[in-house]
Amino acid sequence: MASSWTWKKAIKVGAAAATAGGGGCALLYLTSVYNSDRKKEQVQQKLAASGLNKRPSKPLPTRADQLNSLANEQFDVLIIGGGATGSGCALDAASRGLKTAMVEYDDFSSGTSSRSTKLIHGGVRYLQKAIMNLDIEQYKMVKEALHERANLLEIAPHLSFPLPIMLPVYKWWQLPYFWAGIKAYDLVSGGDCLKSSYILSKSRALELFPMLKKNELKGAIVYYDGMHNDARMNISIAISAVRLGATVANHVKVVDLIKTDGIVSGAKVRNQLTGEEFSIKAKSVINATGPFTDSIRKMDDGQTRDIVCPSAGIHIMLPDYYSPSNMGLLDPATSDGRVIFFLPWQGLTIAGTTDTPCPVTNSPGPSESDIQFILSEVKNYLTPDIDVRRGDVLAAWAGIRPLVKDPNAGDTASLVRNHVVHVSDSKMVTIAGGKWTTYRAMAAETVDEAVEAAQLGVGPSMTDGLLLEGAHNWAPTMFIRLVQDLGVDTAVAQHLSDTYGDRAFSVGKMAGLTGQRWPIVGRRIHQEFPYIDAEVRYAVKEYAATAVDVIARRLRLSFLNVQAAEEALPIVVSIMADELGWDKEEQDKQTEDAMDFLRMQMGKDLNKASRDNIPVSLTKAEIAEYVKRFNALDDGKKGYISINDIRKSLKSQGEEVTGQQIHELLNELDANHNGQVEVEEYLQMMSAIKSGTVSHSRFAKMAEMDYKAKKYGEHMERSGGGV
Repeated sequence: MASSWTWKKAIKVGAAAATAGGGGCALLYLTSVYNSDRKKEQVQQKLAASGLNKRPSKPLPTRADQLNSLANEQFDVLIIGGGATGSGCALDAASRGLKTAMVEYDDFSSGTSSRSTKLIHGGVRYLQKAIMNLDIEQYKMVKEALHERANLLEIAPHLSFPLPIMLPVYKWWQLPYFWAGIKAYDLVSGGDCLKSSYILSKSRALELFPMLKKNELKGAIVYYDGMHNDARMNISIAISAVRLGATVANHVKVVDLIKTDGIVSGAKVRNQLTGEEFSIKAKSVINATGPFTDSIRKMDDGQTRDIVCPSAGIHIMLPDYYSPSNMGLLDPATSDGRVIFFLPWQGLTIAGTTDTPCPVTNSPGPSESDIQFILSEVKNYLTPDIDVRRGDVLAAWAGIRPLVKDPNAGDTASLVRNHVVHVSDSKMVTIAGGKWTTYRAMAAETVDEAVEAAQLGVGPSMTDGLLLEGAHNWAPTMFIRLVQDLGVDTAVAQHLSDTYGDRAFSVGKMAGLTGQRWPIVGRRIHQEFPYIDAEVRYAVKEYAATAVDVIARRLRLSFLNVQAAEEALPIVVSIMADELGWDKEEQDKQTEDAMDFLRMQMGKDLNKASRDNIPVSLTKAEIAEYVKRFNALDDGKKGYISINDIRKSLKSQGEEVTGQQIHELLNELDANHNGQVEVEEYLQMMSAIKSGTVSHSRFAKMAEMDYKAKKYGEHMERSGGGV
């Protein structure tokens, strides 16, 4: 019997449906809700009988234990690839009782799965195409995605949540058109509808999204999709597979496939951290490597044709003031026909995405042209009161979307709209394409094929409704207990609860003392974010093996603010050195690798280049003023500003800063890395600030305050924000 909450929701949306399409639509919707509710009850009964949804209590095996098992045991299934789909396959296979192995070349979710728009969605535009073209296959694809969306929010409620997304309307005729389409989205969702969509007046839309452009705005439509922390979700799926007995290892590369009598029976692999090579034996092998699908397929058959058409999607991170904390925005028709989302995420604002053909690479990076395109589209929808500046881009990254061609189709040019599962003559199973939302359904279909190909003799998938790591005993109020029981501050407690679910207490108990009255424990690794020392230690237990694993996937810091990630890096490396026994040489290597990652993949180099390439466009009066400030800092009139000059200035202003902070100040302007700032570099920075290419500079503010203090002979108090 359906719960009262479900029926209240059904009555609301059913009433709207009756208005839109008559009583028949309402009846259809109510029937869908009832059938969906019954199916969920049946699924839960099956999982309860199997015992799969009991919270695991055993500690995770170590990475060394996992590697030893891979080298010395035989498996039913070996999955190549530790992204969302590969991890989903590992969980699906393990839940059926199969002896399961999974290896990942880099880190879990290091590729496309950590670089998404962060939405869990059914596809509003796909539904539009299905209706306009009377395409039943497209409709089924949307229907499946909507079920998977609801399922993901249920099995990982700490990591995912419904997000209202506003569709602003600037032409009267679009209001009924968009409303009908969005309401159809609700109806197709049936019992899996998150919340009912609704129309807003102009005044109400501006109240909820005050940054929106007011001119010619007629109103808005709000609908709901899901949102999640994609990398953490991926890692939770992989860890859930381990809890059910799967053996997994990151930083293990497949270098060749093993065949027995023409049938793929395992893989030769290399430990990327040590160089050690060994073989993994398995009855069935699944290729779930996303953009790298073809490289594994060619190991199986060197003559096989490529099926992946890689496409890069760029996203940028902007400050929190660009969007409300609880409302997203959809631009359905950009200047070149692409869709742009503008969403609150992790306390900041994410904007994207683009869709550009690209080569397959292990280190995709954003392009300046794509960043400028996104900023231009953002500017079109925001009020002119907001100056959309290049300097506000905190981080930028690219993800490679593996669009695929059907290997069984005669037409090699046509792309499939969903995903492809293919079994080769040697019985290797390949899964390619699809999207984050449908990872579970794709994994179930893939394992079905592997079971049949290898005649493994197990039952159907058990992952629909199967709770993921951290979900079993989680409650929305759990963060309060973390504050009260452990003595962490509220922001940290909320973050731990929303990231680790009921495992947050295990993380919190590893936190070090702060030495302060409050919070008692939980030293932040960066003052602007709620990430604490204990998370780095816990990440190692969850198989983080490099500094990039932590700053990118475990803490998300590099995706949020590339400068903050660089500033937190020494602390991260130091803690990991304690946990993993790194010597000074290894710590230096980890630091350099992480800096390369930030520079090439997270937009750090582009941010710097955009500043350095701006021509100096200052008036004579401005140049004269800035030269005076520069000379005031230049003690001894050397013609440059040194670290000692910075230290003296800060000391005279009553500031106590560390040597690292002084180096950070210097590095803001030291373009030629000679350990000093010339007047040309200073003027370049001031010009970049004037143009909006740089949002602010600690060095510039320090120089201004030092000059005023010396000019007026009085101490100038600093206003908020730190050095």
